[in-house]
Amino acid sequence: MSEIKNLQPTCIWKNFHALTQVPRPSGHLEKIQQFLLDFAAEAGVQAFKDPAGNIVMRKPATPGMENRKGVILQAHMDMVPQKTPESKHNFETDPIQTWIDGEWVRAKGTTLGADNGMGVAAIMAVMEAKDIKHGPIDALITADEETGMFGANDLPEGELQGDILLNLDSETWGKFVIGSAGGIDVTATLGYQEVETEEGDVALKVTLKGLRGGHSGLEIHEGRANANKQMVRFVREAIEECEARLASWNGGNMRNAIPFKAEVVLTVPADNVEAVKELVAEWKADIEDQFKNIESGIEMFAEVVETPKTQIPVEIQDNLVDAIYACHDGVVRMIPSYPTVVETSSNLAIINIENGKAVIKILARSSREDMKDYVVKMLESCFSMAGMQVETAGSYGGWDPNPDSEILHHLLRIYKELNGKDGIIQVDHAGLECSVILGKYPHLDVVSLGPTMQSPHTTSERCFIPTIAPFWALLKKALEEIPEK
Repeated sequence: MSEIKNLQPTCIWKNFHALTQVPRPSGHLEKIQQFLLDFAAEAGVQAFKDPAGNIVMRKPATPGMENRKGVILQAHMDMVPQKTPESKHNFETDPIQTWIDGEWVRAKGTTLGADNGMGVAAIMAVMEAKDIKHGPIDALITADEETGMFGANDLPEGELQGDILLNLDSETWGKFVIGSAGGIDVTATLGYQEVETEEGDVALKVTLKGLRGGHSGLEIHEGRANANKQMVRFVREAIEECEARLASWNGGNMRNAIPFKAEVVLTVPADNVEAVKELVAEWKADIEDQFKNIESGIEMFAEVVETPKTQIPVEIQDNLVDAIYACHDGVVRMIPSYPTVVETSSNLAIINIENGKAVIKILARSSREDMKDYVVKMLESCFSMAGMQVETAGSYGGWDPNPDSEILHHLLRIYKELNGKDGIIQVDHAGLECSVILGKYPHLDVVSLGPTMQSPHTTSERCFIPTIAPFWALLKKALEEIPEK
């Protein structure tokens, strides 16, 4: 596990290793906040926790660099807590177990936390460095980015001192992000009175798992299977053909992750148990065929479980299944002027139906406010017809691209000097905190960059080792050559 500390550059990898030893799932950040404050004290830089739970560090300019523009280095401290079904990992207490897989660093059975631990590790390296000349630097390490950008949304105005914001939360080396989508959480709820299960019925738990899942912004356009959307196709047919009744549904666990697993409990007449099992096998084969060039390792099976005493009333069941079936999932539209970039999407992320309450959670994204509003109204219409109450929360706007950015061209020049090729300017569909921070500090000149990572928000998350050294070289040189005020 400690092998990653020996990777180059050690100033980045030793800090990332240290971060993997501190539990930091979204919503449970006390340990990582204290860790960062203790680190700053040891490094000899000013630091404090603000009212939003963000950690702010300040490092004065090195002698002779006081006339340079101030830079704010920004990353988020929390990580998405996903684990494999067989993993016993407790994200609130256990360290992440890392391992080196060829040119990649991965985690054993869990998300790695390189999103955005690599950005935090780079900030730590800058804060403790004694050999980098630089102007005044602020570090902003935000809280709970993954669950609603709460740290950025509650960031106090007037707290930051700087002219330039370098967000270190992008995931493709050599690409410089100058715009991103906004997003909003949509939640549909319904309370219902359960009814008694038919006497003599048998309960079957049907599980669909082994899907790739993925980041609902970066990978929504890849056509990966959504466990909830695939499950509803089976459930509807089981109801129609096998007299099945829905007792419970649990699928997905993070709004910003494409769900890779879903489970339902159905009750059926005893004579129809084998028919349901055959239907499961048919749907497994159909899903495998439909996603044969995208998914592998799909598992779908039914097992007899203890029959619940109650289940969902028929009318409520049918309305919920219809709404889930009709709910849009995936890409809504590409950006007309950037036809390879997603403009608008929705992710049918979480379904929990049991014990008299149905909760469905969706993350809608768009780089246009009018299209974000369109998706919200589309979802409201869908679930309102099922009698559900629909609420929204955590809305944040998109980040409008500025191709004339001074810091962008500064970074592109240095990137070409160091790497012998041109960097790529990009607009992302993933949500970045830049748009929220710009709302409070509109004068900032902003670019997002970072080393290469793949499959964030999944247990396949990995960081590409060969990109860390050039990323660090660029960051150091960019700070040393920051323009004057």
